[in-house]
Amino acid sequence: MNRNDTLAALRERPDIAVLVIGGGINGISVFRELALQGVDVLLVDKGDYCSGASAALSRMVHGGLRYLENGEFKLVRESLVERDRLLKNAPHYVAPLPTTVPIFDTFSGIANGAVRFLGLTRRPSRRGALVIKAGLTMYDLFTRARRLMPTHRFRGRAETLKTWPAINPDIRSSATYYDAWVSRPERLGLEMLFDAIASGHTARALNYTAVAASDDGLALTDTLTGEALPVRPKLIINATGGWIDLTNKAIGADAPRMMGGTKGSHLIVDNAELHDALGGHMVYYENEDGRICILFPYLGKVLIGSTDIRVDDPDQVRCEDDERSYILQSLAFVFPSIVIADDEIVFRFAGVRPLPASDDSFTGRIPRDHFCEFVEASGNLPATLCMIGGKWTTFRSFGEMAADMALERLGMKRNKSTEDLAIGGGRNFPADPAIWCTALATKHRLAVERAQQLFERYGTSAVDFAVPLAADEMLPQSDYSSGEIRRIIEREQVESLADIFLRRTTIAISGGLNLALIDAVLDILAASKGWDAAQAAAERSAFLGLLAHQHGIDLSDLSQTNDKRSALCA
Repeated sequence: MNRNDTLAALRERPDIAVLVIGGGINGISVFRELALQGVDVLLVDKGDYCSGASAALSRMVHGGLRYLENGEFKLVRESLVERDRLLKNAPHYVAPLPTTVPIFDTFSGIANGAVRFLGLTRRPSRRGALVIKAGLTMYDLFTRARRLMPTHRFRGRAETLKTWPAINPDIRSSATYYDAWVSRPERLGLEMLFDAIASGHTARALNYTAVAASDDGLALTDTLTGEALPVRPKLIINATGGWIDLTNKAIGADAPRMMGGTKGSHLIVDNAELHDALGGHMVYYENEDGRICILFPYLGKVLIGSTDIRVDDPDQVRCEDDERSYILQSLAFVFPSIVIADDEIVFRFAGVRPLPASDDSFTGRIPRDHFCEFVEASGNLPATLCMIGGKWTTFRSFGEMAADMALERLGMKRNKSTEDLAIGGGRNFPADPAIWCTALATKHRLAVERAQQLFERYGTSAVDFAVPLAADEMLPQSDYSSGEIRRIIEREQVESLADIFLRRTTIAISGGLNLALIDAVLDILAASKGWDAAQAAAERSAFLGLLAHQHGIDLSDLSQTNDKRSALCA
């Protein structure tokens, strides 16, 4: 069902069982859970799917080693279970990540960690080898019944410096353990969304659709056309993360303050020396102020983050210059000999962690767990179930929790579990991807390299993109084809250039943008949407403005990139 069909159906019948507000990873998760039970459910988001915090995570799929200090053992155990499920259910996007912790002390943090665990202090302190050993031992114990990855190991100073010669020479030792990373989190969310819609006729979704109170209850507004239409759900699920309080206000829910989010900013850096210095590992380190930071190889570049700053307005969040300086300073602490030039920062992004309301002065102590609360019905508004807190790794279990509460309220029972349900291109995942890609290439007259490229992007769904290159030209200065982009536009509810470059593909975050490519994709999008020249020009201008404001990429940078690449090609 396309956008027009969904809107037409709602005009004819505005009554639905459940309205999920928020198309981030948690909203999509509960939407999928309900859809699989046959519930008549509609998901809406005022922007694009996975365009808020779900597009701004650290790309880690992890148990949360540092949450042990807060005593959040249940959350760590749950996160490790969900991490391992994702390794099995989404192997095309989620993969093991060796993670190394540089250690500069032996006994530091023992006393302060103990009193912090007891709630007697909120101060961070440097963690020494013994504290880290205790945490990693517990990590291993939590996963001993389903060992998917190696247990942790320690290295002395000499072996650490031999393995990572560029690391801070003041190091005493290091510890390596395994977590996981996600290459394309936005696409994984979209795959779950489309899997849910395909599961039956009871699930529908609309991006670019706002919800607000009306005289008769609730109204949806199509922000692309301005059309407003009523909607009458039996139950509302507020899954808007950092926007929960704003959403409750907009729909007229009589709810107390629930959220107290913090901002996390990240940089994507194109520096070969740094990339090689990591040796394929994530380095999980403490900055000099005790703040945990990360850096790891990401799609040929290096991801570095993050900050942890309280925010009042989630719509105004971006990576500011002082955060950029902080992140680079933290890098200089752990790899002091590596200098990052300004033009090597190819992308920056920021998102809001959906943390529960808290007055704690130290943001690292705010609980990272998740829970749900009902706001009971009043007037024309039905009951609202608010999904509070959460981290990306636990989206499935959080969605399951919310769905079970919704099903109970609706008098329905669960008939299908998602615990072992493969997602999108993770279905029928081959034991030997190389053999699978060779077969795909042979069947569709593709170069094996192209088949491998599509497999990396889409998993087994690569078959949907397998068009012979002789009939599908590559886009300028890009490894994406015109047919690939056309299929994405036609089948994935694309409404803007940002949808394509920031969420349906990894072109922007991996530093692959250039003006020639933007214009080529715009031509395809404009033709699909029937835009005239003025509409296409406005879309181009809006996208370039977004890149400059939100992601540190301005028009002059892109023009210079084009000039350099044109000169090289000449």
